[in-house]
Amino acid sequence: MQRKPDAVEDDLRNALALVAQCQPLETARIIWESALNQNLIDAQAMDRLPLPAAARHVLEISRPFADSGLETIIVHRLRWLKVPMLPQAWVHGHRVDLLIGERLVIQIDGATHTGAQRSSDIEHDAQLKLRGYHVLRFSYGHIMQQWEQVQAVITEAIAQGLHRAA
Repeated sequence: MQRKPDAVEDDLRNALALVAQCQPLETARIIWESALNQNLIDAQAMDRLPLPAAARHVLEISRPFADSGLETIIVHRLRWLKVPMLPQAWVHGHRVDLLIGERLVIQIDGATHTGAQRSSDIEHDAQLKLRGYHVLRFSYGHIMQQWEQVQAVITEAIAQGLHRAA
């Protein structure tokens, strides 16, 4: 998109195109998915623009469903597994952060998962387990500082077939 010569700030679409060219793919995807999730951009309208190749690629892989950058990170880092992953899936009356396959639920606990929120999460986990789901919970610290262990747990669950319906 053309920038007006006297503009002091750029249009979001231009900024996103630059992000796609200047940032690592994972970071660019987090930013693009956040913009999509917040309805700050329209994917179809972006697709009609003459985007650079890097921006076109980020647009193709970005989805508006992740509620946080951590959700984008997990999906991005596990894409090599080639298993179905559905962010923000509705399972037994509640949204879960990520559903892998039909039965493996990944939940990400941030700083707000305390008190009443934590109690509600525990109740929902129990209901999911009673219905044959497998729930794995990780914190911000796990994902950002212990990714190798998180990935090992998730891949072991998939290797055991916990993502498949019985």
